[in-house]
Amino acid sequence: MSISILGIFVADLCFFGDEIPVPGKTVLGKKYIIGPGGKGSNQAIAASRAGGDVSFITKLGQDNYADMALKLYQEAGVNTQAVVLDSNLSTGAAGILINQQTGENAINVVPGAAATIDRKFIDDNLSIINNSKIFLAQLETSIDATMYALKLAKKNECTTILNPAPATNLPEDCFENVDFFTPNETEAGFFINQSIESEKDCQSAAKVFLDKGIKNILITLGEKGCFFKNNEEEFLIPAKKLSVPVVDTTGAGDAFNGAFSVALSKNKNYKEAIEFASLVAGISVTREGAANSMPTIGEIEENLQ
Repeated sequence: MSISILGIFVADLCFFGDEIPVPGKTVLGKKYIIGPGGKGSNQAIAASRAGGDVSFITKLGQDNYADMALKLYQEAGVNTQAVVLDSNLSTGAAGILINQQTGENAINVVPGAAATIDRKFIDDNLSIINNSKIFLAQLETSIDATMYALKLAKKNECTTILNPAPATNLPEDCFENVDFFTPNETEAGFFINQSIESEKDCQSAAKVFLDKGIKNILITLGEKGCFFKNNEEEFLIPAKKLSVPVVDTTGAGDAFNGAFSVALSKNKNYKEAIEFASLVAGISVTREGAANSMPTIGEIEENLQ
């Protein structure tokens, strides 16, 4: 089954150091790298490398950062029919501060051309969504355009996945169009206005989301794993433990969501899909960068053995 992903591409400017500075403090970093990022773009790369049939829907400028994106999509096998270039706008960028001791990060994203994605843009590229069976979105594109796309995808009988990152207030009527809601614990806590620290917290949060009309809840918990709940079943899948140490957690959630969409497209059951997604995310954090850290299907299969 084919997958369409709405989102943004940004060039990630990653700065590594022994700490992430607090406001007003300057630190001397160890190194920096410039590479491809943006949640939707990362997810498209992750899904395509993991064996998915993927189309990406976004808007870029016509500049060196756009060239970086298009080269990456070509190499990964992402369909770029709905990747639109606008010579009047700049491609987005993100500043990422990374603590190289822990892998933790802090990020400032400027969407650039993708900030102009609106309902007309969705209508102009609706054939991509209509020709897919799974539709995945995040919240880096405008809320209005994203909710509109979700509604149209659901009308087209797509299986819809909403990764609510970065967390922001959403219209209540949008949840009925969401089959899979995939926040991390911080994002889930934002939507219910309480912290998520235990499995019991996940259970109560998931009930709130189900009551809103969402069909399936996945709360990703980093090294603790992933909590799943719908009206029929509930379980906690532990994170996949790898022998290689964590280097950079940037893009881990994107790796998870992209791989999860692929697993669903391959008709895996929910437990198998989450285990597959957790493995892909686990591999990604052992490497630096976001899109560049996404493993290929060959590398994934090696770790399945």
